[in-house]
Amino acid sequence: MKTMILNKWLISLSFIICNLSFSMMFASCADDDFSGDPAKDWNGTTTFFAPTDEQGFGTYYTPAIGRVGDPMPFYDQKAGDFKVLYLQEFDNNMSHRFHPIWGVSTKDGASYQSLGEILPFGANDYQQDAALGTGCAYEKDGTYYIYYTGHNGNCKYREVVMRATSTDFKTWTKDELWTLNGPDYGYSGNDFRDPQIFVADDGLCHMVIATYPVNGGDPVFAEFKSSDLKNWEHVGRIRMVWDRMLECPDIFKMGDYWYLIYSESFRASWSRKVKYMMAKTFDELKSCFNDGPKWPADGHEGVLDSRAFYAGKTASNGTDRYIWGWCPFRSGADVHEKNINVGAGDGNEPNWSGALVCHKLIQHADGTLTLGAVPAMAAKYNQQQPLSVMASNGSSVSGGLPAGPVTTSTGSGPVTLSGDNAYVLYNRLGTANHISFTVKTSNNWDKFGISFVRGTDSKKYYTVMVNPEDENHRKVNFEQEGEEGKGFIEAADGYWFERPADNIYNIDIYTDNSVMVMYINEVCAYTQRIYGIQRNCWSINNYGGSVTVSDARVTAY
Repeated sequence: MKTMILNKWLISLSFIICNLSFSMMFASCADDDFSGDPAKDWNGTTTFFAPTDEQGFGTYYTPAIGRVGDPMPFYDQKAGDFKVLYLQEFDNNMSHRFHPIWGVSTKDGASYQSLGEILPFGANDYQQDAALGTGCAYEKDGTYYIYYTGHNGNCKYREVVMRATSTDFKTWTKDELWTLNGPDYGYSGNDFRDPQIFVADDGLCHMVIATYPVNGGDPVFAEFKSSDLKNWEHVGRIRMVWDRMLECPDIFKMGDYWYLIYSESFRASWSRKVKYMMAKTFDELKSCFNDGPKWPADGHEGVLDSRAFYAGKTASNGTDRYIWGWCPFRSGADVHEKNINVGAGDGNEPNWSGALVCHKLIQHADGTLTLGAVPAMAAKYNQQQPLSVMASNGSSVSGGLPAGPVTTSTGSGPVTLSGDNAYVLYNRLGTANHISFTVKTSNNWDKFGISFVRGTDSKKYYTVMVNPEDENHRKVNFEQEGEEGKGFIEAADGYWFERPADNIYNIDIYTDNSVMVMYINEVCAYTQRIYGIQRNCWSINNYGGSVTVSDARVTAY
């Protein structure tokens, strides 16, 4: 109890300090000081501004102190809400003791209530759970369970599976006398982690654990089963794809199909994405990686998002199934610099942990999956904002968008952008935005993009580019444009998706501070971290050929 009171006091103090720092930052921004001259029409200006993120994001949840690590979502039928547990990351973690399990609750995946610390790490450097690793929550017969990874290099086994129980999801008791040890079943004692529970065709609870055989070889999932969630029987192993360690597994049935969602290892620099496999039966799902991977017939090997969405796991309320992962933060750059959005992801590994991002799983007729916006997002972002054209490259722009504000209830346009690097620059965005518009391309090769942090004085700005990979396929790239821009940012791109047959792209973009998620036609989701979106202008661009933009609007909450 004393610890909880102290934590709440520290969080409150952090808010005061952060708000003071935020005010001081704006007071030092000279000509671009939004607060220094209340009479000035800042929405009528177009120069670059260097904002900072707020503490505690309102949509893509970030705790007031620290960041979100691997989510463990669970639908609590007794409470009628989702509980999303996660590994709490601090900047000043101790050397051996770190990553307590914290949590949030949500009804809809768009707004969150903090639950604070759920499960602390061990009391000293020599307890098996001195550091906690990801796992899962489950409820059976009125008892809640958390199965998690106990990680400690000082112990006999570096990683084991542990558990805690509760009757109210508030007070938890660790089962100090119980562990599941990999070497007891022929698996590694160093890598034995990420337990995930689900109900299989036999009606029993099954658990999969990411590990290696004790004598080496390619990684596997160890499979166990139980009738009471207390005693577990080893029933075999499931192959992974070649030598790739697949983290954060999640197995479930949705409609007529079984799915395995997994994250290719954070250390796999050439991939590191959330992906899925699918099959008609559970037994077929377990053999998806036998004799070569049997990728889903979606054209992109089951990839669900970009490298800026990791450790995704799902939960269902019986109607919709949502997936939660984290969007990594960037480091090593001064927020006042204009080169703030490269350095993490441009060929280097992104940082570990960040903001909590939620998508809705969309199941298509053939069983393949894509990600879409959580339905509550559009309802949350319901305050219409003025939309004005601030600049364009003149003769390349035509159509029905007048200068000055336009009504966003019906959307603007249409506007046709013709020729290379044609663009329209719109007025400044708020802190949290829903940008929506429709693009129709004139042919099968047209290329367009949406730029953020773009001022009329910017020598660098950042674009999510809808790029034609060939005549019939597109991919979202991340590029640093402008006269000093470096162009394509390596390893920050998305996945291939089919060009719409009618060449019409319905685009929804949600932003919350520096986190941006874009959805296209319910066939493509792209998450990215872009610092400086808020309080800066944005644009829609064309690169050769011509595109027509219509129904552009911006809403906030």
